Amino acid sequence: MTESTLNVLVVDDDDLTSEMVLRALRKVPGQFRVLAAADGQIGLDMLRGRGAEPMGRPLIVLLDLNMPRMNGFEFLAAIRQDAQLRDSVIFVLTTSDSDADRSRAYQELIAGYMVKSAVGPQFSKLAGLINEFSRVVKLPA
Repeated sequence: MTESTLNVLVVDDDDLTSEMVLRALRKVPGQFRVLAAADGQIGLDMLRGRGAEPMGRPLIVLLDLNMPRMNGFEFLAAIRQDAQLRDSVIFVLTTSDSDADRSRAYQELIAGYMVKSAVGPQFSKLAGLINEFSRVVKLPA
């Protein structure tokens, strides 16, 4: 992994989402390493350096809200209470278009809220956003 590689953690119980993110990012010019976690607890373990594939920094987390065991809101609460992880850049990527979910997620200091149906065919808009974000924004190391 080179220093210019951006780690992308997809926390979603739908394997297809992770695969679509990976395929979409292959089509943009940046260097990305995409890892997947099937629920919030697995994602936390990866971010904390536990588990099969620990995450390096810089990183962006793409988080689904509706998952078993530890849902997205529980994940957000745990991240924001962890001194070493609270500065993590997290985008919600979910099927929920609920105003209540969106408002609650922003209260947990997410970077953005995206509804899966709006990110374009094969997640092309998402890949463009992540690519531009990684080129323009300086992420925590």
